[in-house]
Amino acid sequence: MTQTDERTLAATMLNKVPAITAIFWIIKILGTTVGETAADYLNDTLGLGLNKTSVVVGIALAGALVFQFKARKYVPAIYWLVVVLISIAGTLMTDNLVDGHGVSLNVTTIGFAICLALTFIGWYRSEGTLSIHTIVTTRREAWYWLTVLFTFALGTSAGDLVSEKLDIGYFKTGLMFAALIGLVALAHFVFGMGEILSFWLAYILTRPLGASLGDLLLQPPSAGGLGLGTGVTTFVFLGVIVAAVTYLTISRVDLMPPDPEPELA
Repeated sequence: MTQTDERTLAATMLNKVPAITAIFWIIKILGTTVGETAADYLNDTLGLGLNKTSVVVGIALAGALVFQFKARKYVPAIYWLVVVLISIAGTLMTDNLVDGHGVSLNVTTIGFAICLALTFIGWYRSEGTLSIHTIVTTRREAWYWLTVLFTFALGTSAGDLVSEKLDIGYFKTGLMFAALIGLVALAHFVFGMGEILSFWLAYILTRPLGASLGDLLLQPPSAGGLGLGTGVTTFVFLGVIVAAVTYLTISRVDLMPPDPEPELA
């Protein structure tokens, strides 16, 4: 595709990512928590097992991505459905490697970190930017969702590594990642760290925060959790997400202002 073709496409496709507001981060954290709890609900509570759960989630994610890529603009219901399903898929990627094939959390954390780094490199070399303000072509959207997938897989591995293998506990692990997100916010708003770097650091860190919160809610008190169960936690959080997305659909407060001249490589 030539630069002229891309600019023609950009003229008809609005940015496919919502504006980054407080409600964006709230739904993101809720979605990451659901990713942890829903995977356990399907796998353990419903008894599907890792393989069947992975197939079911994979088919659902593929279907949601078809609608997402066909859309010519950001549609809250479709976008956040993809985020929730990718969150579950990211959890299952780690669970399949660790529980299904005996790969250590050290290896999965390092491996997914390398995959994420390579994805960032490939995206930047292809497009010349990692900005989410210019997701206006199919190619850029593909890079974006691949990046999101690896942030979820990495966050699940890192969260489990810290809370379980290092035996820090779910609550302390959640506090640690929340503090790291606070440091990123401080670096951005006070010390002027770049918007793109700040966004992706926060995006990566919200995943282990959500995973730790999910484990805290799910696990029995003997394991350091609250023992609320996968079903209750999953459906309560999904209910809040649905309410928030309904509000966004009606209010349209998260529509990102169009870039009059999108930055295209």
